[in-house]
Amino acid sequence: MFKGKKLREPFFEIGPKSYLFGDDVLELAKAADAAAEKYDIDIIFTTPFADIRRVAENTKRIFVFAPHMDPIPVGRGLADILPESVKAAGAVGVMLNHAERPITYSTLRETIRRADEVGLMTIVCSDSIAEAKSVALLSPNVIVAEPTELIGTGQTSDLGYIKASIEAVKSVDPEIQVLQGAGIKNGQDVYDMIYAGAEATGSSSGVAKAPDRAKMVDEMISAARRAFDDRNKK
Repeated sequence: MFKGKKLREPFFEIGPKSYLFGDDVLELAKAADAAAEKYDIDIIFTTPFADIRRVAENTKRIFVFAPHMDPIPVGRGLADILPESVKAAGAVGVMLNHAERPITYSTLRETIRRADEVGLMTIVCSDSIAEAKSVALLSPNVIVAEPTELIGTGQTSDLGYIKASIEAVKSVDPEIQVLQGAGIKNGQDVYDMIYAGAEATGSSSGVAKAPDRAKMVDEMISAARRAFDDRNKK
């Protein structure tokens, strides 16, 4: 696990995937940057490769992550994603093993090792409690507990899954943070997830496909702050 700056609860992840490109990605990143500052929330912004440098150079508060990388050394590897190049472009972390870009366990282990070596945080996706626990053995910084069948559906994980996935990861390594993903479509979903005990949550299509993306970002990040504050009042 890369021992850099630790994300503060409750944190949030926004990933435009390939819904957006070019100026639209930068506009969304700036909206996330403003919301992070306004509500004092740490936001991971998982940026398309072509936009990493521009997003990193035009934002101050968000954590710019790459959507993937390969565990290759400097040298050969045409079209592979070199860890050093991700870091040099301005990213501070990398997302790995998303359902849309799965990798084998052995490759994941080596890629996390390379990320630690170059000083990149890692956020690793898992689609079951058993997989989350297995991934925890590799010591990433964050594990996404995200049932694959819920991605993009607008349906969120239930309270039992939230609690069980957090307990499974923390039983292996209490330092690993757990983000509850899949199906987050509006501020109410965010509020419910954080208030139920999640350390973090996030959204891709719920933000990228919103009629007013900046407004949706503000709604979701505001909800995360309110839910966390309300939870701590109990």
